[in-house]
Amino acid sequence: MDAKPDRGDSAIFAARLSPRRSFTPAAARRLLVATFVASALFSLPFYLAGAWPIVGFLGLDVLLLWFAFRASFRAARAYEDYRLTYFELEFARVSARGARREWRFNPVWVRLERGESGPTAHGLALRSGGRRIEIAAFLGPNEKAAFAGDLGRALGEARRGKRWGE
Repeated sequence: MDAKPDRGDSAIFAARLSPRRSFTPAAARRLLVATFVASALFSLPFYLAGAWPIVGFLGLDVLLLWFAFRASFRAARAYEDYRLTYFELEFARVSARGARREWRFNPVWVRLERGESGPTAHGLALRSGGRRIEIAAFLGPNEKAAFAGDLGRALGEARRGKRWGE
């Protein structure tokens, strides 16, 4: 029997948060193709009439839309990882460029701060030992409230400690 005994370091809570995008890459491509086709159709009469600079300006709109989607999808590569055990809360933030920063907290001492207005959360932060770190900034208010509830319950369980007899 190769089973290792549970020392209490198994995850109570684990989550990966990443920004949502309303467009998938395939939908963005379809929109870019449709915009290109519409731009080409609208610019054709101007080109035939000799007003060829108009073609460039209409093409510029398609190029700017492409740059906007490219920047949006690049920014969507960022994420945050959370892993909570009875002994430690590990928080890692990975930027869109791949730069990773990690923080570790004792679950007994860390506090989850919520900036609330009504039933939704407007800001979340982890505070411990004079450090304050904003978390889940890219989530909407309702998603923040749900995440704060889940993380808060898990932190409460970690503070109560492992029940070894169960």
